Amino acid sequence: MRVSKWTFLVTAVLLLPPHAHAQSKQGLAQQWGLVVFPAKNQTKDQQEQDEFACYKWAKDNTGIDPLAPPPPPPPADPNKPPAGSGSVVKGAAGGAVAGTAIGAVAGDTGKGAAIGATAGAMAGAKKKKAAQQQAAAQSSANAQTAAQQRQATFNKGFGACLEGKGYTVK
Repeated sequence: MRVSKWTFLVTAVLLLPPHAHAQSKQGLAQQWGLVVFPAKNQTKDQQEQDEFACYKWAKDNTGIDPLAPPPPPPPADPNKPPAGSGSVVKGAAGGAVAGTAIGAVAGDTGKGAAIGATAGAMAGAKKKKAAQQQAAAQSSANAQTAAQQRQATFNKGFGACLEGKGYTVK
């Protein structure tokens, strides 16, 4: 008799003990990187109830809900120009000046200015793109740091609540 791999997989899943499916489920504390030890011999069910109660307590007392979507980033300052703004124009102007000088030596200042302006504009565009990428990376790093600080603040409240209920939290 030939057994397909699908029949084998379905049979294997059905033969797993019932608790094997539940073991893959993480508790709230584990999701947030905390290790909780039931120091007063609390049951797994009791620990889950206590973790949920402490989640609600910490959320109410810190104003932070780690299960909610992150808050939107703050709006950009309307008085601050975007990163790299003016780089293309500045590059073209600088290139035109340099091109004029080179063109004067070569005998055609207009042609030298045009070539210099084009080269300067290209360099300015590259500089603008680099500045925008750097600003985006900095913004992302700031958002990640803020999220980590919010989670740490929530974890302090959550851990304090669990310790009050007789758990050791690390």
